[in-house]
Amino acid sequence: MIKGAISALVLPFKNGHIDEEAYREFIEWQIEQGIDGLVPCGTTGESATLTHEEHEQAIKICIEQTKKRVPVIAGCGSNNTLEAIRLTQFAKDAGADAALLISPYYNKPTQEGIFLHYNAVNKAVSFPFFVYNVPGRTGSNISADTMARMYHNIPDMLGVKEATGNLVQISNMLEKTDDNFILLSGDDSTVLPSLALGAKGTISVTSNILPKEVHNLCAAWEKGDAAEAKRLHYYLEPLNRAMFIESNPIPVKTALALMGKMTSELRLPLCQMQEATFKVLEKTMQDMKLI
Repeated sequence: MIKGAISALVLPFKNGHIDEEAYREFIEWQIEQGIDGLVPCGTTGESATLTHEEHEQAIKICIEQTKKRVPVIAGCGSNNTLEAIRLTQFAKDAGADAALLISPYYNKPTQEGIFLHYNAVNKAVSFPFFVYNVPGRTGSNISADTMARMYHNIPDMLGVKEATGNLVQISNMLEKTDDNFILLSGDDSTVLPSLALGAKGTISVTSNILPKEVHNLCAAWEKGDAAEAKRLHYYLEPLNRAMFIESNPIPVKTALALMGKMTSELRLPLCQMQEATFKVLEKTMQDMKLI
């Protein structure tokens, strides 16, 4: 089962291109730190500004470097159903373990359109996949009823990366599915309450910086050590907040640059942090002895 702490990988750039050496080293460090899975080409990996060739390159490198040591859930979503099908086929052929398919953005489809989109992708490419629900970026929310309808009617749907942070919606989704439904929190600040409701883990931004600690939080909860999970939750909260003081992945890539893991190079329209927010991030990391 896919579970635990899964990093939504930051993608390093250097002089306008993917920095393959830094990317491979970063993936290796994540695995050494005990991460439970990796997601290349999600929002945190700046997928929206990658060319099709770069998107495929980033997925391929991650699969090659991981060598099946942890699951790779490849970001394959698009607001264009045909493009999502093409990317999912590539991920399957490249050897990914599953796909992560964002709900179509900008188009603002109806709930019926959302269902038909995922159904069409799975009919074209039989491959395990997770829905990615992040209405703050897509402009539309996937309701609990639609999520349950997809889970019960689309054969290869494993679950959802649920990034609303809405615990009522998370509860409703889990109520309407079953124990095999894999709900992964997509909101770092609500990982612990999501686990308490029945989530199996998280696709995390914060775990790019502290993979061991996010893994340990999920593992503590699974072992029944609620006190340790709670301690780690509050330890991580300052960093969780700092990761979103500007648009993701600007703060997390800046933090990794401060740690010497990669450059802080972003691709427009993302840009370097403002001085005031940078100082907040820097102080948070200093207080946590990360730099």
